[in-house]
Amino acid sequence: MLSEEKLPLSDVYKVESYKTIFRSERWWEAVVLTEAFGKKSINLYLWIKKGDQWKRKHKFVVRSLEEWNKIREPVESLLQKVSSTTGAKKF
Repeated sequence: MLSEEKLPLSDVYKVESYKTIFRSERWWEAVVLTEAFGKKSINLYLWIKKGDQWKRKHKFVVRSLEEWNKIREPVESLLQKVSSTTGAKKF
């Protein structure tokens, strides 16, 4: 991974923790636990570097375990189809 650098987020967000999933000279993908306006959420970000600045390309937010379970189940069912065509490990 490239040298640690402050995440390119607004000061509105307090970063409690994060994990970089992928990082290159042009792309940065991370899962970030933030707090804003008294509420915590888990955010999946994808940034692209334009010039010397990171710009947000995508953001996906999970606000609760209930919401995560609603997302997780259909994603895992679709992963079964990906796994069957790529030979990847099944869940």
